[in-house]
Amino acid sequence: MSTVKVPNGHQTVMPYLMLDGAEKFKEFTINVLDGEITSTHYQEDYPDKIKHSEVKIGASTIMFCDSRPEWSAHPANMFLYVENADDTYQKALKAGAESMMEPADQDYGRSCGVTDPCGNVWWITSVL
Repeated sequence: MSTVKVPNGHQTVMPYLMLDGAEKFKEFTINVLDGEITSTHYQEDYPDKIKHSEVKIGASTIMFCDSRPEWSAHPANMFLYVENADDTYQKALKAGAESMMEPADQDYGRSCGVTDPCGNVWWITSVL
């Protein structure tokens, strides 16, 4: 088995999201998911557009940027463990997310779903 070198703060597989309105995603992850922005660079030709940014949520890092004409937006579905799914669900709705599924007990935990302002779907779960 080979040893893959991964930079500190990264994991072997990392989502990379190309979004319409990446700044909204940045704010959503900070205000709703307690994310910590570890890096942000803006496009030289469009200074209000994110060229590359990284947010750390818990032990995971997500990379993201604004879409460009040559790279269209590609939102994603993500599964996220949190301390309290009900609280996170309410924070998400207050931050402009749309409900996909209200919090309910499932075999795998208390779970709900929201779509963030950039079109990403978050399946939010806390272990019972």
